[in-house]
Amino acid sequence: MKKVWILIVVLVCIVIFALGGYLIRRNASWGALAVRISEMGSGGAPPETIEGLKKAIATYGDRIEMYSRDVAQVGIYWKILSVRLMDRKLYGEAIETLQKAIRLMPEDATLHYLYGLSSSILAKSTYGKEKSSLFAQAEAAHLRAIELDKKYARPLYAIGVLYVFELDKPEAAIPYLTRYLELQTRDVDAMFILARAYFVTGNLKEAAALYDKIISITKDASKKAEAENNKKTILDRLYE
Repeated sequence: MKKVWILIVVLVCIVIFALGGYLIRRNASWGALAVRISEMGSGGAPPETIEGLKKAIATYGDRIEMYSRDVAQVGIYWKILSVRLMDRKLYGEAIETLQKAIRLMPEDATLHYLYGLSSSILAKSTYGKEKSSLFAQAEAAHLRAIELDKKYARPLYAIGVLYVFELDKPEAAIPYLTRYLELQTRDVDAMFILARAYFVTGNLKEAAALYDKIISITKDASKKAEAENNKKTILDRLYE
């Protein structure tokens, strides 16, 4: 009988030790989780009640909104400064300020267009690898502006000019200038550029049709004369 009691006591001790170990491990796990959650923010441990959590969310939400407004305002100031620098032909400085504005407002199509325009203009006064790099930078910026805003006409025109006159890619210019003229239907200067792109890529009939359109709508005598001369050159070539 004595041996039975000893065995029972031993079994009870084993159960107590096992249960104690389980509780210690469980508490340690919960403690680690609490520490991880509290480390996610700077305000210490989160509130325990639903009301407390809602209040904290409202507080931090207001702070985020204020921060977002401040960031947007700084971005606008960088944008204004960039335009002023461009007005003074300080394109290198404008590129630097536009980079800062784009970091704050990366979805602003106008910023990318201005960045491309400044890069393109600056490239004309440089040489070698720097020139090529700036033109590539301008191309990428205009394409990004077009991607962000499909109806934004200015980068469509700018990349058309870039492809025709700087990068010797007139065929690539055609779809962008065509889209531009769908938005700006009476822009004679863009028509001249597109007609040139058509001419150098062998699309002579399309070029002649554009010169006809220029002749019919322009009131500028010199532009009308230029269009008539260009059309005559094309017709001579077509009917040789």
